[in-house]
Amino acid sequence: MRESPHYTTCPASLKGSRAVVILPAMGILSSLSDEVAAVVGRIGPSVLHIHALRERRPGVANGSGVLVSPDGLALTNSHVVHGSMGIEAELDDGRTVLADLLGEDPATDLALLRLSGQAAYPFAELADSNALRVGDFAIAVGAPFGLARTVTVGIVSALGRSLDSHIAGRRIEGVIQTDAPLNPGNSGGPLLDAAGKVIGINTAIFFPAQGLCFAVPSNTASFVIGEVLAHGRVRRAYLGVAIEEVLLPARLARENGLRAARAVAVRTVEPGSPADRAGVQAGDIVFALAGTPVESVADLHRLLDHRVIGATQPLEVLRRGRKAALTVRPGEAAVPAH
Repeated sequence: MRESPHYTTCPASLKGSRAVVILPAMGILSSLSDEVAAVVGRIGPSVLHIHALRERRPGVANGSGVLVSPDGLALTNSHVVHGSMGIEAELDDGRTVLADLLGEDPATDLALLRLSGQAAYPFAELADSNALRVGDFAIAVGAPFGLARTVTVGIVSALGRSLDSHIAGRRIEGVIQTDAPLNPGNSGGPLLDAAGKVIGINTAIFFPAQGLCFAVPSNTASFVIGEVLAHGRVRRAYLGVAIEEVLLPARLARENGLRAARAVAVRTVEPGSPADRAGVQAGDIVFALAGTPVESVADLHRLLDHRVIGATQPLEVLRRGRKAALTVRPGEAAVPAH
């Protein structure tokens, strides 16, 4: 005989005429387990264990990666594959295939690979990282310490963080912070949302802190993919500002007719830079460039691609709560040494 689920009910006399039904905790946990297992089962075949043979330092660097197209395009971290003589990618089924490094962007710690071999690889879809909220579910998959197909779970604990890159004097802006546990070897693996889409590429952890892990947003990764496929590297336009993502007060956004509550605040302006010549000031809040809304650092990075180098662009900002229209002519950012 099949038993019915057990529910705990408060006596109706304690709550007037209505009984309060408390759902069984095990049912909720089972449902959550099923959801996570389904996501991992669907996306797991697209996650890679990367082996990079170092040219300057003896030995093999191990990391993670994720396939993002059926023709074998895969993302990983620049610091995993930089300076390697050869790269191998271990697939979910245990096979190992060679991978070519199409290009890397040390400024965002991203690298783009193409796997050889079969015509159609399983792949994961890149999400819109602008839609992320603090508190959203996050699933990390990778090969920490070489233990392939390891899964950890947490939440998005902060957005718009700034992180030192592997290039002296440069920072990766707009980074996702998560408490999904990461370890050495998770680098380059995907951070997934509850739907199994890639919201970020895991890149760093803070020692000795626990639960402070970081991923480069998927929108930044999309920009890097496009630039590498077009040029073999990332060509960037340059403004000369230090920026961070901010949430606008609803009243301020409404009074200025802005649909989005997110924008990018200017913290410092480099003297003599294109932004300085355009009249940009510390404290300005950038909400549009060339008529396109700017809701995140990743948005601004995408807009500052090779097409706007040397081209005059309208820049819209909020200054002391009021709209101001500026004109800026971005220069070309120098290629960083690595």
